[in-house]
Amino acid sequence: MIRFVNSGGEAATNAIRLCRAFTKREVVVKFDGCYHGAVDSLLVNGVESSKSPISEGIPGDLLDKTKVIPFNDFEALDIVDESVACVIVEPVMGNVGLIPPEKGFLRELRRACDEAGALLIFDEVITGFRLSKGGAQQLFGLRPDITLLGKIIGGGFPIGAFGGRRELMEMVAPAGRVYNAGTFNGSPVATSAGLSVVRRLRDSVYAELESKTERLCSALEDLLEDAGIPAQINRMGSIFTLFLTQNRLRNAEDARKCDTNRFLKLQALLLEGGVFLPPSQFECCFLSVAHTEEDLQKTAEVFSSAIAGGWSG
Repeated sequence: MIRFVNSGGEAATNAIRLCRAFTKREVVVKFDGCYHGAVDSLLVNGVESSKSPISEGIPGDLLDKTKVIPFNDFEALDIVDESVACVIVEPVMGNVGLIPPEKGFLRELRRACDEAGALLIFDEVITGFRLSKGGAQQLFGLRPDITLLGKIIGGGFPIGAFGGRRELMEMVAPAGRVYNAGTFNGSPVATSAGLSVVRRLRDSVYAELESKTERLCSALEDLLEDAGIPAQINRMGSIFTLFLTQNRLRNAEDARKCDTNRFLKLQALLLEGGVFLPPSQFECCFLSVAHTEEDLQKTAEVFSSAIAGGWSG
């Protein structure tokens, strides 16, 4: 069952409320660097021993109910115990740049939640309908207890959704006593726009996007290698991130060690050439069916010019 709201952040807020009601527990576990909207209890980074809010105005006792651990750290999953209501995760990290889960990590997370009686929330605001029609959970063959969706299901209009199995969702008002309401929930404009987009999603769309992204990333990798610039390009489906580091990235702390100043210089040079990359090392790039072969070629050419024009990397 699905309940529509107005954003991914609203979906996260309601999902956590639902998990606490279902389990009769209060603690939430999240991963350092994963973003789940402007939710007070989730606006925290750093690992558990050194966590801190990323905004002023968040009470400390609220954060006491949130535990933070590193992504892709199998040993850290021991923190999931019988005090935990839920674990919320981006199955593929997208808010420190693209960092995929290591083999077996999500399956081990699923096992840890099951053993502790905690619920598992997949935040698929970025990956849902983008990596596949069934999102990351289809690709990895795992089913969370609750799925969060956001802007991608609105065709550009503001929307969000949270959904899961019937025994959970029937606890949401008006059928149950877990409060959820909003003037624009289920907006007919946003849902109609989103439905129009979803109806166009064929397997051929995903194959085309993956092929385009692979070819673009390969071209950029060749240019970086020829120039002797230490870099990693993480790619999954039509999502990719250029990290200015020679090291493999497993989590948010690895991403924070990248050369952000050099990235900003590159971004500015590309922008001068008519190619827009997100103005942060910690953002993802996305290809769409609107990008043409000419767009890919121009991107590679401008990238090459930036390197030749004095960008030191």
